[in-house]
Amino acid sequence: MSRLLSGEVDSVLVETDGAMSVDAAFDGALLPGSFSPVHDGHRELARAAGDMLGKEVCYEISVLNVDKPPLAKEEVERRLTQFLGNARVVLTRAETFRKKADLFPGAAFVIGWDTAVRLVAPRYYGGESSAMLTALAEMWASGCRFLVAGREADGTFHTLDNVEIPEGFRPLFQEIPESRFRIDISSTALRAES
Repeated sequence: MSRLLSGEVDSVLVETDGAMSVDAAFDGALLPGSFSPVHDGHRELARAAGDMLGKEVCYEISVLNVDKPPLAKEEVERRLTQFLGNARVVLTRAETFRKKADLFPGAAFVIGWDTAVRLVAPRYYGGESSAMLTALAEMWASGCRFLVAGREADGTFHTLDNVEIPEGFRPLFQEIPESRFRIDISSTALRAES
């Protein structure tokens, strides 16, 4: 893990028993998040996406984040303990989906409505719409796609239909129907309660 944190390696696959493999190949789907804490919503989303795709969904935690400071080793270890005995986790240094797509070409990324909104927001691409369009085109060219789950916000359940996807990029996204997954819970709310 120290090699990942220092930037020597790009990813570490952590098995359910805690064993780690550096830059291991992975051909399942990835559910990125901070998982602070992991909760039933995450687990059910992984299950629903796995059922839809017919493949394993592995959690992904980036030690870097576009909106927050890098994670310290102790914090990464704390988050990993939640998964021991239950699920595999990929640790990366990929703070953007463009970088995740480079690491895992052909991957399906399982995301919520709120993340899909950010994925197509130019502000995450230096404020440039052209940079956002280029990134989407490159992710598409790498064979990646996004499964999008609906999410409640401000008393309204939002779905992929509520995301302003740039023209021509709709095939990059697939909705997880509300009938397959809906759990109105968030890590932020759980942290506020504790």
